[in-house]
Amino acid sequence: MRARARDLAVSALLLVLGRKRTPKPPLDESAGRIVPPGQPSPRAELLVVGLLLAAALCACGFIAVYALDRIPDQTQYLGLTLGLAFVCVAAALIVTGERLVVTEEIEEDYPEIEHPEEQAAIAEIIEESGSRITRKRLVKLAAGGAGAALGAALLVPAASLGPVLDVNPYYGTPWRPGRRLVDEADRPWLASDIEEKDFYTAFPEGADKEELAASLVVVRLAPSQLHLPPENAHYAADGIVAYSKICTHAGCAISLYRDPLFQRDEPKGPALVCPCHYSTFNPGTGGTVEFGPAGRKLPMLPIMIDAAGHLRAKGTFDEPVGPSWWGVRMHGPDT
Repeated sequence: MRARARDLAVSALLLVLGRKRTPKPPLDESAGRIVPPGQPSPRAELLVVGLLLAAALCACGFIAVYALDRIPDQTQYLGLTLGLAFVCVAAALIVTGERLVVTEEIEEDYPEIEHPEEQAAIAEIIEESGSRITRKRLVKLAAGGAGAALGAALLVPAASLGPVLDVNPYYGTPWRPGRRLVDEADRPWLASDIEEKDFYTAFPEGADKEELAASLVVVRLAPSQLHLPPENAHYAADGIVAYSKICTHAGCAISLYRDPLFQRDEPKGPALVCPCHYSTFNPGTGGTVEFGPAGRKLPMLPIMIDAAGHLRAKGTFDEPVGPSWWGVRMHGPDT
Protein backbone atom coordinates (compact mmCIF):
# COMPACT_ATOMS: atom_id res chain seq x y z
CA MET A 1 0.00 0.00 0.00
CA ARG A 2 2.85 2.36 0.88
CA ALA A 3 4.60 1.67 -2.41
CA ARG A 4 1.38 2.27 -4.33
CA ALA A 5 0.76 5.57 -2.56
CA ARG A 6 4.30 6.67 -3.28
CA ASP A 7 3.92 5.87 -6.97
CA LEU A 8 0.70 7.90 -7.16
CA ALA A 9 2.35 10.89 -5.48
CA VAL A 10 5.31 10.82 -7.86
CA SER A 11 3.02 10.53 -10.88
CA ALA A 12 0.94 13.52 -9.75
CA LEU A 13 4.08 15.59 -9.18
CA LEU A 14 5.42 14.76 -12.61
CA LEU A 15 2.07 15.62 -14.16
CA VAL A 16 1.97 19.05 -12.50
CA LEU A 17 5.55 19.84 -13.42
CA GLY A 18 4.93 18.73 -16.98
CA ARG A 19 1.93 21.08 -17.34
CA LYS A 20 3.89 24.04 -16.07
CA ARG A 21 6.74 23.41 -18.46
CA THR A 22 4.52 22.92 -21.51
CA PRO A 23 2.99 26.33 -22.50
CA LYS A 24 -0.50 26.32 -23.93
CA PRO A 25 -0.41 27.15 -27.64
CA PRO A 26 -2.15 30.46 -28.50
CA LEU A 27 -5.55 30.30 -30.12
CA ASP A 28 -5.51 30.92 -33.79
CA GLU A 29 -8.38 33.37 -34.23
CA SER A 30 -7.97 33.35 -37.97
CA ALA A 31 -8.61 29.63 -38.18
CA GLY A 32 -11.80 28.91 -40.08
CA ARG A 33 -12.34 32.58 -41.06
CA ILE A 34 -12.90 33.85 -44.57
CA VAL A 35 -12.01 37.48 -43.76
CA PRO A 36 -8.91 37.93 -41.61
CA PRO A 37 -9.53 39.76 -38.32
CA GLY A 38 -8.58 43.42 -38.27
CA GLN A 39 -6.90 45.45 -35.61
CA PRO A 40 -9.32 46.94 -33.03
CA SER A 41 -9.54 50.72 -32.92
CA PRO A 42 -11.06 51.91 -29.62
CA ARG A 43 -10.53 55.56 -30.54
CA ALA A 44 -12.47 55.15 -33.77
CA GLU A 45 -15.28 53.43 -31.86
CA LEU A 46 -15.49 56.29 -29.38
CA LEU A 47 -15.47 58.76 -32.26
CA VAL A 48 -18.40 56.94 -33.89
CA VAL A 49 -20.30 56.90 -30.59
CA GLY A 50 -19.62 60.62 -30.10
CA LEU A 51 -20.81 61.47 -33.61
CA LEU A 52 -24.00 59.46 -33.14
CA LEU A 53 -24.69 61.15 -29.81
CA ALA A 54 -24.06 64.53 -31.43
CA ALA A 55 -26.57 63.61 -34.14
CA ALA A 56 -29.12 62.72 -31.47
CA LEU A 57 -28.52 66.03 -29.67
CA CYS A 58 -28.89 68.01 -32.91
CA ALA A 59 -32.14 66.18 -33.69
CA CYS A 60 -33.43 66.96 -30.20
CA GLY A 61 -32.37 70.57 -30.78
CA PHE A 62 -34.50 70.61 -33.94
CA ILE A 63 -37.50 69.46 -31.90
CA ALA A 64 -36.83 72.11 -29.24
CA VAL A 65 -36.49 74.91 -31.82
CA TYR A 66 -39.71 73.77 -33.50
CA ALA A 67 -41.57 73.77 -30.18
CA LEU A 68 -40.25 77.20 -29.15
CA ASP A 69 -41.72 79.06 -32.10
CA ARG A 70 -41.13 82.48 -30.57
CA ILE A 71 -37.35 82.57 -31.01
CA PRO A 72 -35.95 84.80 -33.78
CA ASP A 73 -34.62 83.27 -37.01
CA GLN A 74 -36.44 80.01 -36.29
CA THR A 75 -36.23 78.73 -39.87
CA GLN A 76 -32.45 79.11 -39.94
CA TYR A 77 -32.06 77.27 -36.64
CA LEU A 78 -34.34 74.48 -37.85
CA GLY A 79 -32.18 73.99 -40.93
CA LEU A 80 -28.97 74.21 -38.93
CA THR A 81 -29.94 71.62 -36.30
CA LEU A 82 -31.38 69.11 -38.77
CA GLY A 83 -28.48 69.57 -41.18
CA LEU A 84 -25.89 69.03 -38.44
CA ALA A 85 -27.74 65.88 -37.35
CA PHE A 86 -27.42 64.38 -40.83
CA VAL A 87 -23.80 65.53 -41.12
CA CYS A 88 -22.93 63.75 -37.85
CA VAL A 89 -24.66 60.56 -38.98
CA ALA A 90 -22.82 60.69 -42.32
CA ALA A 91 -19.49 61.24 -40.55
CA ALA A 92 -20.19 58.31 -38.22
CA LEU A 93 -20.90 56.05 -41.20
CA ILE A 94 -17.71 57.18 -42.94
CA VAL A 95 -15.56 56.50 -39.86
CA THR A 96 -17.23 53.10 -39.42
CA GLY A 97 -16.54 52.14 -43.01
CA GLU A 98 -12.95 53.40 -43.01
CA ARG A 99 -11.74 52.40 -39.55
CA LEU A 100 -13.99 49.68 -38.14
CA VAL A 101 -14.98 47.50 -41.10
CA VAL A 102 -12.37 45.13 -42.52
CA THR A 103 -11.65 45.85 -46.17
CA GLU A 104 -11.26 42.87 -48.47
CA GLU A 105 -10.15 43.04 -52.06
CA ILE A 106 -11.60 40.35 -54.31
CA GLU A 107 -9.98 39.89 -57.66
CA GLU A 108 -12.03 36.99 -58.94
CA ASP A 109 -15.42 37.53 -60.48
CA TYR A 110 -18.46 36.20 -58.71
CA PRO A 111 -19.95 33.15 -60.37
CA GLU A 112 -23.10 33.69 -62.34
CA ILE A 113 -25.03 31.02 -60.45
CA GLU A 114 -25.09 31.43 -56.66
CA HIS A 115 -25.21 28.26 -54.61
CA PRO A 116 -26.38 28.01 -51.00
CA GLU A 117 -22.81 27.40 -49.85
CA GLU A 118 -21.64 30.60 -51.51
CA GLN A 119 -24.52 32.61 -50.05
CA ALA A 120 -23.62 31.34 -46.60
CA ALA A 121 -20.02 32.33 -47.23
CA ILE A 122 -21.08 35.85 -48.22
CA ALA A 123 -23.15 36.16 -45.06
CA GLU A 124 -20.15 35.00 -43.03
CA ILE A 125 -17.96 37.58 -44.75
CA ILE A 126 -20.38 40.35 -43.84
CA GLU A 127 -20.56 39.14 -40.24
CA GLU A 128 -16.80 38.83 -39.86
CA SER A 129 -16.09 42.20 -41.53
CA GLY A 130 -17.24 43.97 -38.38
CA SER A 131 -14.87 42.07 -36.15
CA ARG A 132 -12.80 45.21 -35.47
CA ILE A 133 -15.65 46.71 -33.43
CA THR A 134 -15.08 45.77 -29.80
CA ARG A 135 -17.91 47.86 -28.30
CA LYS A 136 -20.73 46.60 -30.48
CA ARG A 137 -23.43 47.10 -27.86
CA LEU A 138 -22.38 50.70 -27.20
CA VAL A 139 -22.24 51.49 -30.92
CA LYS A 140 -25.66 49.89 -31.43
CA LEU A 141 -27.15 51.92 -28.58
CA ALA A 142 -25.68 55.15 -29.97
CA ALA A 143 -26.96 54.31 -33.46
CA GLY A 144 -30.40 53.51 -32.06
CA GLY A 145 -30.51 56.78 -30.13
CA ALA A 146 -29.48 58.80 -33.18
CA GLY A 147 -32.03 57.00 -35.36
CA ALA A 148 -34.82 57.53 -32.84
CA ALA A 149 -33.99 61.22 -32.42
CA LEU A 150 -33.82 61.78 -36.19
CA GLY A 151 -37.09 59.92 -36.66
CA ALA A 152 -38.76 62.11 -34.05
CA ALA A 153 -37.29 65.22 -35.68
CA LEU A 154 -38.77 64.18 -39.04
CA LEU A 155 -42.19 63.48 -37.51
CA VAL A 156 -42.42 66.65 -35.41
CA PRO A 157 -43.26 68.97 -38.38
CA ALA A 158 -46.49 67.01 -38.75
CA ALA A 159 -47.68 69.04 -35.76
CA SER A 160 -48.01 71.98 -38.16
CA LEU A 161 -51.09 70.27 -39.59
CA GLY A 162 -52.91 71.28 -36.40
CA PRO A 163 -52.28 72.65 -32.92
CA VAL A 164 -50.56 70.07 -30.73
CA LEU A 165 -47.75 71.56 -28.66
CA ASP A 166 -49.02 74.99 -27.64
CA VAL A 167 -52.78 75.37 -27.91
CA ASN A 168 -53.28 78.11 -25.32
CA PRO A 169 -53.06 80.97 -27.88
CA TYR A 170 -56.00 79.42 -29.69
CA TYR A 171 -58.16 79.81 -26.59
CA GLY A 172 -57.03 83.21 -25.34
CA THR A 173 -59.07 86.31 -26.15
CA PRO A 174 -58.47 90.03 -25.53
CA TRP A 175 -61.99 90.51 -24.18
CA ARG A 176 -62.37 91.34 -20.48
CA PRO A 177 -65.35 92.41 -18.39
CA GLY A 178 -65.83 96.17 -18.87
CA ARG A 179 -63.70 96.52 -22.03
CA ARG A 180 -65.36 98.93 -24.47
CA LEU A 181 -66.20 98.13 -28.07
CA VAL A 182 -64.50 100.51 -30.51
CA ASP A 183 -64.43 100.92 -34.28
CA GLU A 184 -61.39 100.78 -36.57
CA ALA A 185 -60.47 104.35 -35.58
CA ASP A 186 -60.66 103.46 -31.86
CA ARG A 187 -63.85 105.46 -31.38
CA PRO A 188 -66.12 103.86 -28.76
CA TRP A 189 -69.38 102.47 -30.05
CA LEU A 190 -72.54 103.91 -28.52
CA ALA A 191 -75.64 101.77 -28.29
CA SER A 192 -77.48 104.54 -30.12
CA ASP A 193 -75.09 104.14 -33.06
CA ILE A 194 -76.22 100.57 -33.72
CA GLU A 195 -79.31 100.53 -35.92
CA GLU A 196 -81.45 97.68 -37.14
CA LYS A 197 -80.90 96.19 -40.60
CA ASP A 198 -77.23 97.20 -40.56
CA PHE A 199 -73.90 95.56 -39.88
CA TYR A 200 -71.05 96.89 -37.69
CA THR A 201 -67.47 95.82 -36.92
CA ALA A 202 -66.01 96.31 -33.45
CA PHE A 203 -62.72 95.68 -31.64
CA PRO A 204 -61.63 95.62 -27.98
CA GLU A 205 -60.38 98.99 -26.82
CA GLY A 206 -56.61 99.09 -26.35
CA ALA A 207 -56.00 95.59 -27.72
CA ASP A 208 -54.29 94.36 -30.87
CA LYS A 209 -56.84 94.37 -33.68
CA GLU A 210 -54.91 91.62 -35.49
CA GLU A 211 -55.61 89.03 -32.82
CA LEU A 212 -57.82 86.18 -33.95
CA ALA A 213 -60.47 86.84 -31.31
CA ALA A 214 -60.41 90.63 -31.52
CA SER A 215 -62.89 91.41 -34.29
CA LEU A 216 -66.64 91.37 -33.75
CA VAL A 217 -69.77 91.71 -35.82
CA VAL A 218 -72.44 93.75 -34.07
CA VAL A 219 -76.09 93.95 -35.11
CA ARG A 220 -79.32 95.16 -33.55
CA LEU A 221 -82.40 92.95 -33.79
CA ALA A 222 -86.04 93.59 -33.15
CA PRO A 223 -87.47 91.95 -30.02
CA SER A 224 -89.45 89.54 -32.20
CA GLN A 225 -86.22 88.33 -33.82
CA LEU A 226 -84.42 87.47 -30.58
CA HIS A 227 -84.76 83.82 -29.57
CA LEU A 228 -81.57 83.26 -27.63
CA PRO A 229 -81.07 79.98 -25.73
CA PRO A 230 -81.24 80.17 -21.91
CA GLU A 231 -77.45 80.09 -21.53
CA ASN A 232 -77.13 83.17 -23.79
CA ALA A 233 -80.21 85.04 -22.63
CA HIS A 234 -78.16 87.73 -20.85
CA TYR A 235 -75.69 88.18 -23.74
CA ALA A 236 -77.80 90.79 -25.58
CA ALA A 237 -78.10 94.46 -24.64
CA ASP A 238 -81.27 96.27 -25.74
CA GLY A 239 -81.51 94.00 -28.81
CA ILE A 240 -77.80 94.38 -29.70
CA VAL A 241 -75.81 91.16 -30.11
CA ALA A 242 -72.10 90.66 -30.82
CA TYR A 243 -70.40 87.65 -32.39
CA SER A 244 -66.90 86.73 -33.42
CA LYS A 245 -66.19 87.83 -36.98
CA ILE A 246 -64.13 84.69 -37.71
CA CYS A 247 -66.11 81.94 -39.42
CA THR A 248 -65.97 78.59 -37.64
CA HIS A 249 -65.52 76.73 -40.92
CA ALA A 250 -62.26 77.95 -42.50
CA GLY A 251 -61.44 81.15 -40.63
CA CYS A 252 -62.65 83.67 -43.18
CA ALA A 253 -63.99 87.04 -42.05
CA ILE A 254 -67.76 87.33 -42.00
CA SER A 255 -68.54 90.40 -44.07
CA LEU A 256 -72.12 89.90 -45.33
CA TYR A 257 -75.36 90.58 -43.50
CA ARG A 258 -78.65 89.32 -44.84
CA ASP A 259 -81.74 91.24 -43.82
CA PRO A 260 -84.38 90.72 -46.54
CA LEU A 261 -86.68 93.58 -47.36
CA PHE A 262 -89.51 91.28 -48.42
CA GLN A 263 -90.44 87.60 -48.07
CA ARG A 264 -91.22 85.51 -51.11
CA ASP A 265 -91.64 81.78 -50.39
CA GLU A 266 -90.77 81.31 -46.73
CA PRO A 267 -89.90 83.81 -44.02
CA LYS A 268 -86.17 84.32 -43.48
CA GLY A 269 -84.82 86.54 -40.79
CA PRO A 270 -81.48 88.34 -40.49
CA ALA A 271 -78.33 86.24 -40.95
CA LEU A 272 -74.56 86.65 -40.87
CA VAL A 273 -72.98 85.18 -44.01
CA CYS A 274 -69.37 84.18 -44.68
CA PRO A 275 -68.42 85.04 -48.30
CA CYS A 276 -65.89 82.21 -48.66
CA HIS A 277 -68.19 79.17 -48.50
CA TYR A 278 -71.49 80.82 -47.61
CA SER A 279 -71.84 79.49 -44.10
CA THR A 280 -74.89 81.28 -42.70
CA PHE A 281 -75.46 82.00 -39.02
CA ASN A 282 -78.59 83.20 -37.26
CA PRO A 283 -77.79 86.12 -34.89
CA GLY A 284 -81.16 85.84 -33.21
CA THR A 285 -80.67 82.28 -31.95
CA GLY A 286 -77.14 82.60 -30.57
CA GLY A 287 -75.24 82.33 -33.85
CA THR A 288 -76.50 78.88 -34.81
CA VAL A 289 -75.71 77.53 -38.29
CA GLU A 290 -78.52 77.85 -40.82
CA PHE A 291 -76.66 76.87 -43.98
CA GLY A 292 -73.21 75.94 -45.26
CA PRO A 293 -70.27 73.79 -44.20
CA ALA A 294 -69.63 75.35 -40.78
CA GLY A 295 -69.69 72.68 -38.10
CA ARG A 296 -70.57 74.81 -35.09
CA LYS A 297 -72.16 78.12 -34.21
CA LEU A 298 -70.48 81.52 -34.03
CA PRO A 299 -68.97 82.36 -30.63
CA MET A 300 -71.16 84.97 -28.91
CA LEU A 301 -69.81 87.80 -26.72
CA PRO A 302 -71.90 89.06 -23.78
CA ILE A 303 -72.26 92.84 -23.89
CA MET A 304 -73.85 95.60 -21.82
CA ILE A 305 -74.52 99.34 -22.02
CA ASP A 306 -72.78 101.55 -19.46
CA ALA A 307 -74.08 104.78 -17.92
CA ALA A 308 -72.58 106.82 -20.79
CA GLY A 309 -74.32 104.69 -23.41
CA HIS A 310 -71.13 102.89 -24.54
CA LEU A 311 -71.10 99.21 -25.41
CA ARG A 312 -68.89 97.13 -23.13
CA ALA A 313 -68.06 93.43 -22.85
CA LYS A 314 -69.41 91.52 -19.86
CA GLY A 315 -66.87 88.73 -20.28
CA THR A 316 -65.44 86.58 -23.04
CA PHE A 317 -66.97 84.37 -25.71
CA ASP A 318 -69.11 81.36 -24.93
CA GLU A 319 -67.05 79.15 -27.30
CA PRO A 320 -63.52 79.07 -28.74
CA VAL A 321 -62.94 81.45 -31.64
CA GLY A 322 -61.85 80.35 -35.09
CA PRO A 323 -62.11 77.28 -37.31
CA SER A 324 -63.05 73.97 -35.77
CA TRP A 325 -60.30 71.46 -35.13
CA TRP A 326 -59.94 68.30 -33.05
CA GLY A 327 -60.64 68.95 -29.39
CA VAL A 328 -62.08 72.45 -29.88
CA ARG A 329 -65.00 71.59 -27.64
CA MET A 330 -62.74 70.25 -24.89
CA HIS A 331 -61.65 73.69 -23.78
CA GLY A 332 -63.37 77.04 -23.36
CA PRO A 333 -62.03 80.48 -24.28
CA ASP A 334 -59.75 82.17 -21.77
CA THR A 335 -59.70 85.78 -20.72
